[in-house]
Amino acid sequence: MNLLRSTLLLLLLLFSTKNFAQLIQTTLDPNQIPKLPSNWNKKNQLGFDISEIAFVNWSAGGTSSISGLFKGEFNRTYIKKNHKWANELIVKYGLNKQDGTELRKTDDALLLNSTYGFRKDTLSNWYYSAKFNFNTQFTNGYNYPNKDIAISKPFAPAYVFLGAGAENSNKQKNRTFYFSPITLKTTLVLDQYLANQGSFGVKKAIYGPDPLDPANQILIEEGQRIKAEFGILFTGYMKNEIYKNVFYENRLSLYTDYLNRFGNVDIDYDTRLDLVVNAYVKANIGVHLVYDDDIKTKKDIVDPATGAKSQVNDGPRMQLRQVLGVGLVYAFQ
Repeated sequence: MNLLRSTLLLLLLLFSTKNFAQLIQTTLDPNQIPKLPSNWNKKNQLGFDISEIAFVNWSAGGTSSISGLFKGEFNRTYIKKNHKWANELIVKYGLNKQDGTELRKTDDALLLNSTYGFRKDTLSNWYYSAKFNFNTQFTNGYNYPNKDIAISKPFAPAYVFLGAGAENSNKQKNRTFYFSPITLKTTLVLDQYLANQGSFGVKKAIYGPDPLDPANQILIEEGQRIKAEFGILFTGYMKNEIYKNVFYENRLSLYTDYLNRFGNVDIDYDTRLDLVVNAYVKANIGVHLVYDDDIKTKKDIVDPATGAKSQVNDGPRMQLRQVLGVGLVYAFQ
């Protein structure tokens, strides 16, 4: 009888120990713990457009060429209750090569947007917002075919917008409008040669006659490399599917300065039509319009006496860039 009791007690002890061990293992196994939902939404997209045309003994004539454009868009959005923090990074770089000419740049952009907003309740589309915007370029820009003198460089110019205002964001209609009556715009021209020319609206250098040779000019004061403005900023974004697999996207930015020619509006408008073939192939047609009174077009001149080449400002002009491309797109989280 004692042997039977001991045997049953031993079996009960072993069974209890096994179940207890399984309970501890199940509780502590991290693979079985459900993950908490994240407040971050992520979107990444890389694209490459290419176009090529070649001629060999073509009776009608023509010039062979090849163009490529790399694009990247990265979005990070944090949403929790009444708070929203949206971040966007856009990069573009394009090159073109034609027979008989050097490699030329067709597109060059680095753009960073960051907006923080707070709303009174979760049903409202209106946010009290603060916005930061920065944009510049990666490499030197030239007034082709002149590659001796750069008309723009990395951080020459670079633009920084910092302000506060109100934003209306409608996720269902995929549109966002932002208005800021208090926006600080800073223009950076960190290349001293361009700053001395007064490029992109900074104060240009001051020159005076050389006391030893009145025919020559000497530098008295270097041009400023930073220009600060204070004014009103309006931005808008909208993207709609107008037909099946056809998306129409618009970006608009309007800015005017309170103190310097108020009412003279800087315009930056980018519109694009995307035609989606499948998940990896997309065609796009785009137009980019820019007008800024501080951006002067450059004109090459030649000194008839010495033959030396130089560039002079030729006044502000409406800038237009048109793009038509077909390429590969890769989206990932």
